[in-house]
Amino acid sequence: MLLFIIWDIIFTKNGVWGFNNEYLLGINLLELPIEEWLFFIFIPYACIFTHFALLICFPKLFLPKKITISISLILLLFFSLITILSIDKWYTVINFSYGIILLLIVLTKNVKLLQTYLPTFLVMLIPFFIVNGVLTGSFIENEVVWYNNDENLGIRIGTIPVEDIVYAFTLILTSLFLMTLLKQKSLK
Repeated sequence: MLLFIIWDIIFTKNGVWGFNNEYLLGINLLELPIEEWLFFIFIPYACIFTHFALLICFPKLFLPKKITISISLILLLFFSLITILSIDKWYTVINFSYGIILLLIVLTKNVKLLQTYLPTFLVMLIPFFIVNGVLTGSFIENEVVWYNNDENLGIRIGTIPVEDIVYAFTLILTSLFLMTLLKQKSLK
């Protein structure tokens, strides 16, 4: 949460994204709405719960190591290309750069996590598209969260900037990676 809250504060202050006050309680902490703080508690928790619930219900829901490495390398190449081609867009560059760093770390330190995370993330994209779609303006008159398209690719899936998919990917993977790392250290 800490990394993403800092990122959120900086981006909000610099107009990379912002919030529609019509939908907010009006309580701010460090210039972020309380709803945004709660988002960083409940969404990762719900996603981690979903990840483990899927693994319990479908114990064979994992990718072979070679396929996981191949997908990860393709993602690394894609993230790198997008980063280089979008060097003047804050949201895109920071998001995809962090994706590169995180994927490299998890790939080298805990490839088994990626073997289970990649397929469960695909399942988590279903509620992601619904919830994030509403937040970015689908099915409602005005968006709850707005984005400055000068700072992203300007490509949207419905109303959702494509960068949000990578943001969700890294938010959840960061949480899972740190959780497994802390669990391993506590067992030693």
